[in-house]
Amino acid sequence: MRIVIEFYRTRGTDDAHAVVGREMMEAADLDDAMEVARQLSLTLDMPQRPDALTITDAAGAVLYTGALDAEETNEGISR
Repeated sequence: MRIVIEFYRTRGTDDAHAVVGREMMEAADLDDAMEVARQLSLTLDMPQRPDALTITDAAGAVLYTGALDAEETNEGISR
């Protein structure tokens, strides 16, 4: 299936979302899409580290939305 993965940052005071990355790709099913999104969250060059993501199908129907694990997305980042 064709999917769109959007990575974004959220602002706690008003829950505003700022998209920091967007990718379109093919996935076999939702589990495959979530694995691809997890890998992209670690490797995609984005201006900021995302703290959440949304996966939609080609028609725009939301398949999944959720927070990313902060420890996992910061793995491998030198300080």
